Amino acid sequence: MAAEYELQILFCAVLLGLIQLLLSFLPALATRGFPWALGPRDDSGAALGKIGGRLERAYHNFLETFPFFAAAVLLDHALGKSTPLSVLGAQIYIWARLIYVPAYVIAIPFTRSLVWTASAVGIVLVLGAAWPG
Repeated sequence: MAAEYELQILFCAVLLGLIQLLLSFLPALATRGFPWALGPRDDSGAALGKIGGRLERAYHNFLETFPFFAAAVLLDHALGKSTPLSVLGAQIYIWARLIYVPAYVIAIPFTRSLVWTASAVGIVLVLGAAWPG
């Protein structure tokens, strides 16, 4: 049951990534227009502004953490080593990543870094279940 729950959270993380992709693309489209979006994007285009830039950076940060999370969940599943602690880690990861987006957009000092740290701890907890031994 724990492995299934971790896979459900992985599914939610994929959905979150797709939502963040859309949230980061819409300001770029609004600012830079369809010719930029449909073209080869050889130039970076007009600046996105504060909110658009923060949404884009939050999405890129998601892309930096998601492969580690996905690999850890899939390892737990493949090895049959999911535990209540790894499920807790997956829960911490997904909730932290959900909170990360508004924390980044609102720009509350230190909050974004604390939330990122929580998501990293979640990954470590998930990966800890797959530890050899």
